[in-house]
Amino acid sequence: MPVTDAVKSELRRIVSDRGFRDEPEDLITHAYDGTPLLEHRPEAIVIPQSTEQVAAIVRLANDADFKIVPRGAGSGLSGGSVPVDNSVVVLLSPRREILEIDEANLTALVEPGVVTGTLADAVAARDLFYPPDPGSISICTLGGNVAEDSGGLRGLKYGVTHNYVMGLEVVTPTGEVLTTGGKAFKNVAGYRLHDVLVGSEGTLGIFTKILLRLLPRPQASQGVVAHFACLEEAATAVAGIIAAKITPAMMEFLDQTTIRCVEDFAKIGLPRDIGALLLMESDGHPAVVAEEAAQMEAICRRAGALHVAQAADPAEGERMKTARRSAFAALARLKPTTILEDATVPRSALPEMVARVEEVARRHGILLGTFGHAGDGNLHPTLCTDERDHEEIHRVETAFAEIFDIAIELGGTITGEHGVGLSKKPFLEKLVGPPGIRMMQDLKQVMDPRAVLNPGKIIEPRPRREGRLPNTQAEAEAMARSMMERP
Repeated sequence: MPVTDAVKSELRRIVSDRGFRDEPEDLITHAYDGTPLLEHRPEAIVIPQSTEQVAAIVRLANDADFKIVPRGAGSGLSGGSVPVDNSVVVLLSPRREILEIDEANLTALVEPGVVTGTLADAVAARDLFYPPDPGSISICTLGGNVAEDSGGLRGLKYGVTHNYVMGLEVVTPTGEVLTTGGKAFKNVAGYRLHDVLVGSEGTLGIFTKILLRLLPRPQASQGVVAHFACLEEAATAVAGIIAAKITPAMMEFLDQTTIRCVEDFAKIGLPRDIGALLLMESDGHPAVVAEEAAQMEAICRRAGALHVAQAADPAEGERMKTARRSAFAALARLKPTTILEDATVPRSALPEMVARVEEVARRHGILLGTFGHAGDGNLHPTLCTDERDHEEIHRVETAFAEIFDIAIELGGTITGEHGVGLSKKPFLEKLVGPPGIRMMQDLKQVMDPRAVLNPGKIIEPRPRREGRLPNTQAEAEAMARSMMERP
C-alpha cells in the first residue's frame, strides 16, 4: 500500500518542510542509481538533519509499515539504493561535515555524506592518507562506501573500506541508536558489530557517523606503465610481480577495447594498437620505491612487454590514473547501455579468468571491454549494449551468468567491491550455499523483524512463519527467540 498522506505529514513534522520532497521530478531523480535497467519510484524523499531525526523516521516506518531505502550519492552499481514498493528514500548525502581529524590517534570522524575525495584531500593537507579510492572517488560518499565495502585502485596494498572503519554510529532497524567501536586501536570487547554492519548495503542499519583510520602519507610514489600485445601477457607480468614479493600500491589493467575508448575520450596519447596496458605504482620510502619500480619494469620486459616506462613526474603519473578512472565513462560512449560488473578471482587465476571472459564475449557475440584491479584479481568486465534490443540484452545476461559461474569455479566471488544489491542477488546462493543464505536471513530477521530497512536487497526475506508482523519490540524479540530455537 502507498505511504498515506497522514504518514507524509508526520515525516514533514520530523524533518520540516525543507527536508521533505514528493514532487514528481524528485521521485524520478531518486528512482535509480548507477545500475542500468533498474528503476522504481519511491513514495517520498526525506533529508534528516540529525541522528535523532533518522531514528524518528525509522520508528515511524515500524509503526506505519512502510520501507526505508538509505541513499548517498546514488553512484552504486548493484541496485543497492534503488527504491522498493511502499518505500521512502532517506537521503544522507547532504550530511557532509568532517567532524574531526585527530592527528594524535590517526582517525577521522565524518558524517555519511562526505565525498570520499573530499576526505582524502582534507587529510592529505595534514600529511595524512586515507587509502580507499573507488573509481567514483570524486562523487561517491563515505556512507555509501561503508555500506558497499568499496575498494578502489589501491586495494592490492591497502585493502578496502572495512580495513579502515574503526567505529560507527548507527540507527538500527528498530529505531535505536547504536555506537560501536572507537579510537582504541585494540578493541576486542564482545562481537565486532561494525564488522557485521560494514557491507550490509543499508539492510541492517543507517550510518549517521563514521570513524575512519588514517595512515601517514607515503613519502614518495612512482608510476610505471607497460604495453602488451595481449591481455594474457599482461596477466603473466602481474603474476611475476606478485611472485617477486612486490606489493604495488596500484596495479591496474585495460584491454584493447577500453584503451581505444579511453584515448578517444581523454586523448592522452595511448597507443590504440596494443592489446593491453598495465598501470602500476609503488609508494613508500624513496629508496624502496625506486627499487620496486625498477623491478616491475624488468619483470614486464621479461613477460614480453612492447614498451615499459616510468612516469617522468607525479603529474604524468596522475594523468595515467585519471585515464584509468575514466574507463567506465569512456566505454559508456559506445552504446546506450553500459553494464559494468566486478567478478573477482584469486590472483593466480587471473590469466585463466581473463581468457575465459573473452571467450564468453566472443561466443555470445557481444561487445566487451575489460579493465580492473589486476593485482587483487578484481576484473571489471563491461558489456556495451542497448536495452531496447531485448535479444541482445538476453545474451548479455546469459554471458554475465556464465562469467559469475567461472569466477566461483576458480575460487573467486561474484563481487569484489560493488556489493550484491538487486543485480547479483540471484547468484549469491551459488557462492555461499543454502546454509549461508539461511544464516543471512536469520540475521536480517532478528535485527529487522518488520523488514523496514532496504528489504529485498542481497537476500530474499524469509517467509514469516507466524503469518503476521510483531506489534512491539518485545514481541519481535520473542518471535526471534522462538525461530532460533526451532530445529
